[in-house]
Amino acid sequence: MTFPDRAAIETMDAQDPLGHLRDAFLLSPDEVYLDGNSLGVPTRAAQDELMRAARDEWAGQLIRSWNSAGWFDLPVELGDRIGGLIGAAAGQVVVADTTSINVYKALHAAMRLRPGRKAIIAESNSFPTDLYIAEGVVSTLPGARLRLGGVDGATIEEMLDGDVAAVLVNHVDYRTGALRDMAALTARIHAAGAVAVWDLCHSAGALPVGLDAAGADFAVGCTYKYLNGGPGSPAFIYVAQRHQGQVSQPLSGWWGHARPFAFETGYEGDTGIRRFQCGTQPILSMRALKGALQIWDGVDLHQLRAKSIALTDLFIRLVEGRCAGLGLTLETPREGARRGSQVALHHDHAWPVMQALIARGVIGDFRAPSTLRFGFTPLYLRYADVLRAVDVLEDILRSESWRDPRFAVKAAVT
Repeated sequence: MTFPDRAAIETMDAQDPLGHLRDAFLLSPDEVYLDGNSLGVPTRAAQDELMRAARDEWAGQLIRSWNSAGWFDLPVELGDRIGGLIGAAAGQVVVADTTSINVYKALHAAMRLRPGRKAIIAESNSFPTDLYIAEGVVSTLPGARLRLGGVDGATIEEMLDGDVAAVLVNHVDYRTGALRDMAALTARIHAAGAVAVWDLCHSAGALPVGLDAAGADFAVGCTYKYLNGGPGSPAFIYVAQRHQGQVSQPLSGWWGHARPFAFETGYEGDTGIRRFQCGTQPILSMRALKGALQIWDGVDLHQLRAKSIALTDLFIRLVEGRCAGLGLTLETPREGARRGSQVALHHDHAWPVMQALIARGVIGDFRAPSTLRFGFTPLYLRYADVLRAVDVLEDILRSESWRDPRFAVKAAVT
């Protein structure tokens, strides 16, 4: 098997239409960061916005900044900005709360749209918080139940019946990176009379998402991965325009009220997307996110997707060619169009192997029980980074340096 040599890879980087964006990020020259699917890299603009908000607005204008700096409207302003990246027209996305809280809102709202039905369907291999929240939702609704694809039936498609109210599904599988056909599955869900709730945590900012075009009902996602909003930055929720005004959510906090500063005794929800807010939102985090989103001005999402596939294709090709026989098995779909922007590899000793990689400056992550996971963020990664990562991975596996006892020590966050 032949591979691109270093000169060919340098040429690929030189011809990369997104290559100039790398300078906008604060990256260590000594590391290859392949964990942007867990926590994105900060941009210079995000840090500038955060400092400006803290110094000039919070310290300088204090409470006046709710009006003078536009703090109150930030959730909707940022929602519309993210909406442009996920194929949603204005007025359908709001930035608020956390992904878990927004899953709770969306599932309750979906169940209320189908009052005669009792079942929520989800994937058994879904990200755990989705399942935990779904369990919590059904516990509050008499007679409701959660059914899992792969446990209660072979697939989600085969489980769709007249009792299903809502289907909670991941656009990209958090562990394997497998990509779902959103339009096709949404059509199947609707044909069964159910409501589609999409989790976009591993696709927003990594590839084009067409919520409106697919006819999605609800979607949720985080902003600290491919959108680079910072640790714990607020999540977002999408509610299709056709449902607004007739749907309600269970967390009737004052920011979702039609007139929050009227301080009325009874709750009357806003008729638009603002209804899906709850309490006072984290403005400093939102200002960092505002800065992070500036980089998307002028980014062609089709170029982004093409580079994502090229980066992951190159990684898979190099790993399978140079690390053959060293205990790795591909867990991610081989066909580029069927995966997100990450590659998952099985290794029986995945934890210490990943710790050895991190010690050598190649930052990926581990997912139990035995997955090495590598995220490829097209905005700042180079093809040369892929080559360097595989160089280090091959050396660690051949030398078995991962057997050093210090790499076996488990940390709280993996």
